[in-house]
Amino acid sequence: MKKITWRFVFTLAAFFLLSGIKAQTEGINQVSAKPMNEIDVVWGDAPPSLPKGAKMAVMAGDPSKAGPVTLRAMFPKNYRMAAHTHGGVENVTVLKGSLYVGMGDKLDMKTATLLKPGGFFAIPTTGPHYAFTKEGCVFEVHTIGPFVVNYVNAADDPSKQ
Repeated sequence: MKKITWRFVFTLAAFFLLSGIKAQTEGINQVSAKPMNEIDVVWGDAPPSLPKGAKMAVMAGDPSKAGPVTLRAMFPKNYRMAAHTHGGVENVTVLKGSLYVGMGDKLDMKTATLLKPGGFFAIPTTGPHYAFTKEGCVFEVHTIGPFVVNYVNAADDPSKQ
């Protein structure tokens, strides 16, 4: 039986490390790499699962398919989104204006946290949360598709009204 050397252990560890990095970046490679400035962002109405008035832009990926997705959302002044969850973890960064966010089964304007430009909120997959604005807001969402909104209270789902 051969004696295991440190060189062998190091080579084996490097192989597994690099294999893991490749696996983690494969989804990123499927995303189109198109540089764009703010003026290039194409806004459209948000899907029916969001209350009317919101706008969205797909920055990268396909929100209807599995894989990495980057979205931008624009909520108008006095916008409210009831408590909901998503199919994947969401990482939210405020770009303009301000966004109030909170965790829980019901929108609570008294306990929400105000996020200003540069503010960040990491939302777990099963974490019910809510959001609202007092002024308009633009924020970016990094998630794994497909992008879905599941309301805690089915009566709050605008697509069912």
